[in-house]
Amino acid sequence: MEGRTCVVTGSARGIGRGIAEHLGRKGANVVVNYRSSEEAAREAVETIEDHGGRAIAARADVTDREAVEAMRERCHEAFGPADVLVNNAGMTADTQFVEMSPEEWESVLEVNLGGTFHCTQVFYDDVWNAPEGRLINISSVVGKQGNFGQANYAAAKSGLFGFTRTIALELAQGSSTANCVAPGFTKTDMLESVPETVLERIVAEIPLERLAEVEDVAAVVGFLASEDSSYVTGEVIDVNGGMDL
Repeated sequence: MEGRTCVVTGSARGIGRGIAEHLGRKGANVVVNYRSSEEAAREAVETIEDHGGRAIAARADVTDREAVEAMRERCHEAFGPADVLVNNAGMTADTQFVEMSPEEWESVLEVNLGGTFHCTQVFYDDVWNAPEGRLINISSVVGKQGNFGQANYAAAKSGLFGFTRTIALELAQGSSTANCVAPGFTKTDMLESVPETVLERIVAEIPLERLAEVEDVAAVVGFLASEDSSYVTGEVIDVNGGMDL
């Protein structure tokens, strides 16, 4: 990854931060994108720099096209065109479907699916023209299996599967690739509010009998972002401990 430029959306915390730091340790120039967690984003930049990498923090709401375009300009000024775009930014607004408001439905689709649309289109030429261009979308096991109270999130994450496969066909004309990673339940702050009894039930359904570590996901993204994955495209790669076996 030495010298390659990677943009990771929603990378101030959680899985996104793990991906950004992993790519930084591999020698990539990293754009750490955030919407509101400025301090956390700067901490991620410092961590990458402490390990000898180069990084900048770039604030942009992925649903705001002008903000995403401004982030592209910051990327170009700091490192040049992006070689790798990781669409990780996401949100949840969980409630049973019969009680779900139109706003809860629309906001989750706009961030998880609409944000991916905006970022991919804005950085499309960068990825197309890169010698080893890579688009990597972060979905979820929920997009495959569904989850009680997450109809909006499941719909958005499932939508990324079809989006990825279609863009893979189009990017192939420029010899760039597009893939999707679907993590299972991962140890991040998003799980901190989940009761221990619920977590125990989740773990009981995982053949490997543990939650994913952020690095489990980041390592797969690192492979897909590297030159080693040049003949892998249009794939959805599960990182879920065997939940769908």
